[in-house]
Amino acid sequence: MTAPFEQAASLGVVPVIAIERASDAVALADALLEGGLPLAEITFRTEAAAEVIAIMADKRPELLVGAGTILTPQALDAAIAAGARFGLAPGFDGEIVAAAKTKDFPFAPGIMTPSDLTAVARNGLTLAKFFPAKAAGGPAMLEAISAPFAHLGTRFVPTGGVSLDNMHEWLKLGAVAAVGGTWIATKADISEGRWSDIAAKARAAVAKAREIREAGK
Repeated sequence: MTAPFEQAASLGVVPVIAIERASDAVALADALLEGGLPLAEITFRTEAAAEVIAIMADKRPELLVGAGTILTPQALDAAIAAGARFGLAPGFDGEIVAAAKTKDFPFAPGIMTPSDLTAVARNGLTLAKFFPAKAAGGPAMLEAISAPFAHLGTRFVPTGGVSLDNMHEWLKLGAVAAVGGTWIATKADISEGRWSDIAAKARAAVAKAREIREAGK
């Protein structure tokens, strides 16, 4: 894995965030940093995404900020221009994968089937998002579809339906690099300025991931 994804794997959890106002970018970054989670996936689900990434990259460079929900080559370009250091998508798009490779941009496409995983393998990628993780069959499904690809060292970031209460079911799988956590900083948390709550949830997630990993050694 590339360095940004290695850092995500070391933490065990990636906060997946949809943020509506660029004016909240610094406070959000500070809350995550305070919670010991120096990482954020800002999804391109809002118009503010690129500006938020740019502000975080400029004002809080110690935060590893990436872009999520990259669905078009234009979104990929916008993410890179804003200063994103990695990107993810909910599905596999060969054009985006090729563009990310050309630009030497760490990118993890989304997968849900063995056919998706075959495309990942053919493109020489070693990390993919498993989405929607819970609806697609949960840990048992990921374990089953990834088994034929295990010798390639492919790892995953399951996202969608993952929570503090069930993250142990995912992180106990050797193929899981980290989980995607939408619960850590919700739209409501951000819009209402609940920064201390976000910091507390980030801290709890990192501690839980560490506890699970240490128990599995």
